[in-house]
Amino acid sequence: MTPDEAKEIIVKELPALLEKDPEIHRFFLNISRRHFADKIVTEDRFDRILDEIRRDREEQSRKWEANQQAMEHELQERSRKWEEQNRKWEANQQVINEILKDIHALVRKHDTTIGALGARWGLHTEQAFREALKGILEEFANVEVINVLEFDDDGMVFGRPDQIELDLIVKNGTLIIVEIKSSMSKSEMYTFERKVRFYEKRHQRQVDKMIVISPMVAPKAIPVAEKLGVHIYTAAEDVKI
Repeated sequence: MTPDEAKEIIVKELPALLEKDPEIHRFFLNISRRHFADKIVTEDRFDRILDEIRRDREEQSRKWEANQQAMEHELQERSRKWEEQNRKWEANQQVINEILKDIHALVRKHDTTIGALGARWGLHTEQAFREALKGILEEFANVEVINVLEFDDDGMVFGRPDQIELDLIVKNGTLIIVEIKSSMSKSEMYTFERKVRFYEKRHQRQVDKMIVISPMVAPKAIPVAEKLGVHIYTAAEDVKI
């Protein structure tokens, strides 16, 4: 009998022998156990593999959550630093704007003084100087300066009939009369006060405030202004209504 013939007989007869003969069944079962795990061993190994997969997933989940928290913390820290830098930038910008504003005001004050000198020396007219300061006053005090021409028939101001020019500011029911000149002497201070009284008498209205704006006020005119209640400003930017 050849090996192939024997193999054919075994394959053909073995299933029936395994069913009928317990000894042969146990024999083949013992042989197969050497090469293949039984059901209990297989299930145990499968459970171990599932546990390892579960532990790996849990570990990966913890690592992912830790990384996510670290990223959120980093983003929050960067956002906080950005907001802090932005606040510092805004504060610095505000300081710079204030400095520029002060420089601009200082330059305009110097220009006003130079304009007053020019008016005194005849380099340009007193009227041009007055109009320039009126514009500055309106800008900084947020008011309208109204020029008024009146005729003094009785000569109350100059001692003889003459035309009187006044600059008025009316704001919130308050009447203010302003005198703008390149220079102000003691006698001119008295003249300004008489102009105000003339206006009050003519219009039967009390003036609330008298203001002189002049970069050059004679020292002797200052105590006169204090006595008459006249407020002196050397620059239109400094006027407080």
